[in-house]
Amino acid sequence: MHTTEHVESTISDTALITALKKLVRSDAVLSSDEDLKPYECDGLSAYRALPLVVALPETIEQVQDVLKLCHSHKVPVVARGAGTGLSGGALPHEQGVLLSLAKFKNILHIDPTRRIARVQPGVRNLAISQAVDQYGLYYAPDPSSQIACTIGGNVAENSGGVHCLKYGLTVHNIQQLKIITIDGELLTIGGSGLDSPGYDLLALMTGSEGMLGVIVEVTVKLLPKPERAQVLLAAFDDIVKAGEAVGNIIAAGIIPAGLEMMDSLAIRAAEDFVHAGYPLDAEAILLCELDGTNEEVSEHVAKVRDVLKQSGATEVRTAKDEEERLVFWKGRKAAFPAVGRLSPDYYCMDGTIPRKQLPLVLKTMADLSAEYNLPVANVFHAGDGNLHPLILYDANIPGELERTEEFGGKILELCVEVGGTITGEHGVGMEKINQMCVQFNSLELQQFHAVKAAFDPQSLLNPGKAVPTLHRCAEFGAMHVHKGELPFPELERF
Repeated sequence: MHTTEHVESTISDTALITALKKLVRSDAVLSSDEDLKPYECDGLSAYRALPLVVALPETIEQVQDVLKLCHSHKVPVVARGAGTGLSGGALPHEQGVLLSLAKFKNILHIDPTRRIARVQPGVRNLAISQAVDQYGLYYAPDPSSQIACTIGGNVAENSGGVHCLKYGLTVHNIQQLKIITIDGELLTIGGSGLDSPGYDLLALMTGSEGMLGVIVEVTVKLLPKPERAQVLLAAFDDIVKAGEAVGNIIAAGIIPAGLEMMDSLAIRAAEDFVHAGYPLDAEAILLCELDGTNEEVSEHVAKVRDVLKQSGATEVRTAKDEEERLVFWKGRKAAFPAVGRLSPDYYCMDGTIPRKQLPLVLKTMADLSAEYNLPVANVFHAGDGNLHPLILYDANIPGELERTEEFGGKILELCVEVGGTITGEHGVGMEKINQMCVQFNSLELQQFHAVKAAFDPQSLLNPGKAVPTLHRCAEFGAMHVHKGELPFPELERF
């Protein structure tokens, strides 16, 4: 797949590199192939490209100077955090600057009374909770990559994690951003209070995938650590029954802190990898975490056990202590690397569906897996319907990557068909850009482009990602007929 749009810059490559070295330390500007190679992809390694140059500024002023330079010479810029993203959102532009925020890794201020912390974008997600643990606080969003992923990237992709069902995604857990626009202006988005007047630009920026501005500071909300957290593990002999149990728990009036599902392939991989004590004969397991006061947790544990048994669980365990609770979660959070041991490659999808559609979607995915002859390991945030099917394939086999992408596209289109969306927390990036044409019509896409133009009229920030052009959608529709009609018939076909 061709991943970069052609942009006519007004400065030569050599002059650009020389100018960048005057704005940041010369050893913080990388331009040799050997130095650029580590930046060629994010966690979704199916797409690769080398940037023209990498810049690693250390101060807000340096970021402003780099962006002003690129703006004045029409040079594309792609901001990058830890590179753990899974949609190709940080894929470099071959004629542009890869702007790494890796050196912005300080926690600037912690206010335990107001339960907030101001942090730089390169601070690791888990480091925030570790820093505020002494105050009995923590930062709720916990992506599986939280040991490595950075808060700036979490904001850019609106990341979630196993606790997003009860505590929300990144957008629900931040209060203020400082961003720099493409022309170098420093803006404060949000405020010191829980609400601020005017348009909700904080929500607009969260999940904007680096297309509207470069994040240089984040104020996160902190929560008090619950008095008690208890995990139940339920095994099922049928994945559809497990899917139905998810809806039954919510219908019982209980909102767990986390409600996760793994199928048999993912169970075996995780167990072999971390030895979490998962039942290997199960077709699916649910991990249900309940937190709060001792009294409410005890009451909810009893209710959930009853619901799980009535839903057909063959076994229900309760973690006997904090150590076992962490081991149960360790298996879930290590599922992605564990599945990576089963196949030369895997393709991680990310779609969201209404919970009631979970049994149907799981069955349909199994049928598609058989049709394409590609195994799928299912690991997902079952409580909020956020699916993460992992399609196993071998990129060394000619045509298999393309077949895998087609299979993945079918899964995303299935999500839209049942009333869901093509992403829940990984973003659109390059991976799902064609499926944006399925979810949104031409007028909606035009509004997305209008928002982009308001912040970045020359389309220099992360160009070619997240929001497709209408002509791209027309071309995609020409190859994929949806419900008997081509999308955007008003556009000329090429």
